Order: sequence, then structure tokens, then C-alpha cells
Amino acid sequence: MLYAALKFVHMMAVILWVGGMLFAHCFLRPAAAKLEPPMRLTLMESVLGPFLNAVLAAIAVILLTGAGMIGQAASQAAQTGGVFFMPRSWTLMAAGGVLMMAIFGHIRFVLYKRLAAAVAASDWPRGGQAMGGIRRWVSVNLLLGIAIVAVVFLG
Repeated sequence: MLYAALKFVHMMAVILWVGGMLFAHCFLRPAAAKLEPPMRLTLMESVLGPFLNAVLAAIAVILLTGAGMIGQAASQAAQTGGVFFMPRSWTLMAAGGVLMMAIFGHIRFVLYKRLAAAVAASDWPRGGQAMGGIRRWVSVNLLLGIAIVAVVFLG
């Protein structure tokens, strides 16, 4: 029962992260592109701040629940006299997740800070550059997230 609860919470955090990137990249960004730079960049900075903070919390949940599920599986193997070998899909998921977290760190703590500073200073060209970097790295992370989900669910 604990494993199932951990898996549910883990997947909800993944859905928040990957689904949020999909929404922002495929729906919010194209709609915002119709706005003038001051309004567009102010909107994106206002939306991305809370979203990136939610993803930061989701990452903590993903790490804790992932470690908990691995621990549960290893404990169960040890209790039955077996040896635990982490499945390849779990290893790929963990490695891909760590890569996504590193990319997220760059987005959140470097690029978003540049965007927020540019919006605060009304420096729209610099804000556009920061937003372009965010868009590129979110694209990479979105593709990685979809690939990881495919590996886990399709084997």
C-alpha cells in the first residue's frame, strides 16, 4: 500500500512538471506571442514565477518518492531473501530525471532571474533574450520528460 501511495504522489508531481511545460510551451507561449513585448514578457514572468516554484516543490516530491519506492523494492527483495537489481527503465528514469533537474536549475536560477530583472527594468530586448533561452531549454526538458515517461510506460 505504501508503494502504491508513493507511486501516485510521484506521478502527480511528474504530471504537474511535464504537463505544465506542455501547457506553457504549446498553448500559453503561442497565445502570448500575439501580445506586444511589454505585455507578453510581463505575463510570462508573472506566470513562470509561481510555476517554477511549484516545479521546485514537485522535484523535491519526485526525489523523495522515487527514493522511497526504490527503498521499498530493495527492502522487499531483502525480506524475501532475494537481491535487488534496479530495472533498466528505473535507471534511465532516474538518470533522465537528474538531467531534467539540472536543466530546470538553469531555467529557474539563471534564465528566469534574467527575465525577472529585465521586466523590472522594462528592458524588453533583454527580456526577450531571456525568454528565448527559457523557451529553448523548456523544449529540451519537455522532450526529455516525454521520453522518460515513454521509457517507463512502454518499457
